[in-house]
Amino acid sequence: MSEKRKYKKRYCKYCEAKVDFMDYKDAGALRFSLSERYKIMPRRLTGNCKRHQDMIAVVIKRARAAALVPYTVTRKQVVTAPFENLK
Repeated sequence: MSEKRKYKKRYCKYCEAKVDFMDYKDAGALRFSLSERYKIMPRRLTGNCKRHQDMIAVVIKRARAAALVPYTVTRKQVVTAPFENLK
């Protein structure tokens, strides 16, 4: 049988910074929770706790509704630097 791989435990950076509120207008801070195609990254990749992941999901959805962040990028539309316009 193969040995189990041991992965480094990821910590929630929002818990370490003691963040209680996130603003949807700060689109630059959202880029760490979005993929290159502007999809919300899962908890297992970002290391966020459930509470902060839920807050991030709500904030990103509000930013999308306010047209600060695009919903998705098509496969044909190639974006060289997706987060350059988020400032």
